[in-house]
This record gives sequence, structure tokens and C-alpha cells, in this order.
Amino acid sequence: MKLLFAASEMFPLIKTGGLADVAHSLPNALAELGVDVRVVIPAYRTVLDRLTQMRVLGWLKLSAGTEVRILEAMHPEMKMPLWLVDAPTAFDRVGDPYTGANQQDWPDNPTRFALLSEAAASLAMDGLSLGWQADAVHANDWQTGLLPAYLSVETQPPRTVFTVHNIAYDCQFDFGTFQSLHLPAHWWSMELGEFYGRFSMLKAGLMFSDVLTTVSPRYADEIRTPEYGYGYAPILSAVSDKLVGILNGIDDITWNPRTDKHLVAHYQAGGKVRAGKRANRQALLTAMGASEEVIQQPVPLIGSVGRLVYQKGIDLLLDAIPPLLERTNAKFVLIGTGEAKLMHQLEALSKTHPDRVFSHLGYSETLAHQLEAGCDIFAMPSRYEPCGLNQMYSLCYGTPPVVRETGGLADTVVDATPRSIARGEANGFVFTEPTTHALQAAIERALELFEQPKQWMKLIKTGMRAEYGWKQSAQAYLDVYGAD
Repeated sequence: MKLLFAASEMFPLIKTGGLADVAHSLPNALAELGVDVRVVIPAYRTVLDRLTQMRVLGWLKLSAGTEVRILEAMHPEMKMPLWLVDAPTAFDRVGDPYTGANQQDWPDNPTRFALLSEAAASLAMDGLSLGWQADAVHANDWQTGLLPAYLSVETQPPRTVFTVHNIAYDCQFDFGTFQSLHLPAHWWSMELGEFYGRFSMLKAGLMFSDVLTTVSPRYADEIRTPEYGYGYAPILSAVSDKLVGILNGIDDITWNPRTDKHLVAHYQAGGKVRAGKRANRQALLTAMGASEEVIQQPVPLIGSVGRLVYQKGIDLLLDAIPPLLERTNAKFVLIGTGEAKLMHQLEALSKTHPDRVFSHLGYSETLAHQLEAGCDIFAMPSRYEPCGLNQMYSLCYGTPPVVRETGGLADTVVDATPRSIARGEANGFVFTEPTTHALQAAIERALELFEQPKQWMKLIKTGMRAEYGWKQSAQAYLDVYGAD
């Protein structure tokens, strides 16, 4: 089977979120199952700087008269060729893929990602006459929402799959922009891409694709409700017959405590868990600037890493820390960047409690890995979480997560109750209401069980022995692609 996988980012070349991880891991897993995959991403300046071997495949002329160059590259961490849409006016600029230095969306995002989608559609139909035509096309999020639409006008189009990684993010524009993109006039209709008087690239993906997927079964249900649907719930309910929830996997080569290159000590469920975690805890706290006295204190360490935004419930965690410092002997390590108010609140906590609250404002791959290995508990109190990866990293690293019952968190974490522990099913702690009080209570439950070493080790090993890789999910995607 020939598959074209289109995305706007891909780890390790360019990453802003979980989409990049999926665009790296899922195509690799599919290639291992025998699929002939091509991954299409934009030729951002950062991407070109990180690739050394490239060749020109050819030039595509798009509907607006724009001509783009297509490059082919290989990367040592990818098992298939990468096809890069090289359009310097669209992608060769300073900033992240979607926003400039002022953190505002690039005003020409509709033009940039319509170009990506149209180029990908042409490549899927062998527009460069390479003798390679896709049997299926997998588009991801609003940036490739127009890809199924462009393929819909072909005589014999490939099967199209569109994955919503986070429905809170879309791209809408007015009728003037719609006309400037030279899109077919009938696409501006309530049945296709028009969305409350504007055009939505996300809705185009929902309506034109043959199969619609989300990144966890629970999230597939949640986005059909007003609370989580961001205005798209009625549309998703109307197309529910083609909606499938497939849980993301994780890169279990990069995220593996037995081999992780970022760790100072390796360990596995079968042995050396305590010693391994103790050594990584020391390395983490040393890197965070803790004194030797603090490092040696045998108290529980609670960690969190990710975007400091309200979606992630970081405000709940920051509000819960002061009472937890009073009621328990726990220490906290938080790594991330995001909204200014939350960063300032975290900085203030660190300054007020310098020996108990440690923070790193920014992202560090090494610190993120050491946090997963060195902490005893991982806090992930998201208000909503389409899938989530950190809770699965935590389970692999023997760091039971405390999560809210939503999306992929609900699909992967089993609350530690007496019954679930006895049955060997428990792997973490779950709370329901998105409140500081509920989060605090869940963390206190975790700290109580932490004081029971045998029960705690049973919890750890249940999490570490489970399978979180991509093999099962990749097979589920093969099914929706229609592979024989």
C-alpha cells in the first residue's frame, strides 16, 4: 500500500506539540508493517538547516499560478523519504510554523497552508510523474484540512483520512480571502467549508475526508459535546458514522528508561527501579540548582512538564502547591513555558519556597526525560487532553501520574482504588472535577500510597509493564486506510 502522510510539523525537524511526535512515530510504525510511506511537510528554514542530503524532485504549478519546488530528503530517524514543499515566500521566515516573533498568527496562514495542501494533493496523484501514486492520504489538523478537499475534485482520488489532534485550533477566514485562494465556489456552503459566515479549513477536513479520526476513543466522544466541541459538535455528530478514535502511541525507543540517552542511570520493571530513579532524581535536582542537603532528603518529588496554559490545568496545580506544602513534605519540579501570568506565578512560588519548588521556564529535552525518571509522581491536571503523551511516558518510567478524567488521560490511566490495586489494574490516580480541591485530594491520595512501599511498587510495575508503542495503533490506521 502507498500512503502519503501530510503534516505541518515533524519531530525532530520542527515541533510545537504532539502532532510532530505523531508525524514522526506513526509513519515509522507503518513502514515497519510494510506500508510504502511518503511524509510531506513544509520546507521551513529550520527544517532545511537540519537536513544535509536533499535532491530536487521537480516543480509543481498550483492553481493560483504559484510554482513550488519539491525536495526529497532522508533523515536517520525516519524509515522513509521526506518530501518537502519548498516555497520560500510561505515558509522561509523567522518564527515558529504558525506565529511570528510577536506570538500572533501569521496573517497569510490561509495562503501558506492552502499551498501545502494543494501541493500534497498533487503529489498524491503523482503530479511529478514519479510513478508513485497514493492509495491513501492521511491529513492532520487544520493545516492540511484542504487536502481532502483538493483530492475530492480528482477523477479517481485516493482514500482520505483526516485526524483532529486538537479541535480547539482551527483556521477561519473571510470570503475575500476565500476568493483570493481560487477555491471552487461551491466549497463556500454550509454543507462543506462555510462556518458561521467564514470559511474553516478544519471543517473542510471534517466534511471532505472519507474517514475522520481523533487521537483517543474518549476524545472522539467528547468533541461531539458542546463543552469540548468548540462549535463543531453538531457537525461531528452529523458525521459520526465516519468518526473513529484511535489512541496515539509513544516513541518507545526515545522514551525508554532502559536505554534513554538523557538518563544517568537506566532501569526497567524487572529490576533496579528504585536505584535508577534515585540516581536520576539526584541528577534532576542538581540541574535545577538544589543544594546537596535538599537532594538527599528522602521525600516524595512531584513533577510536571509541558505548556503552561489553562488547557493543561497548570493554574490548578499552581494553586494546589501552597496548601500541599503545608500539609505534606513533598517537593515539586515544573518545566515549561506559556502564558505570562502562569509563568510569573510559578516564578513567585519558586522564590518563596526555594528548597521545595523548582522551576525551569523553557523547554529542555534532557530535563524533560530526567523529570520523568527522577520524580515519584507526575501531575497532569488537564481541563481537556485529546490524547496526551506525558502520562504514558510517566507510566513507562515508573512515575504514576495524577490526571483528570478526560480524553486520552481517561483512556490510559486506571485510578488506584483498593479493588483496582488488588486486581493489578491500577497505574495512577484520577480525579473528575477540574478544581484545585479535586487535584489536591488526588495528589494527597497518591502521597498516602507512596508511604506503602510494596503497594507503590506494585502500582509502578503495572504501569511499566504495559505496552504504549505504536504497533497496535498503526494496525488500526491500516484498517481505516482500507489496506488489504
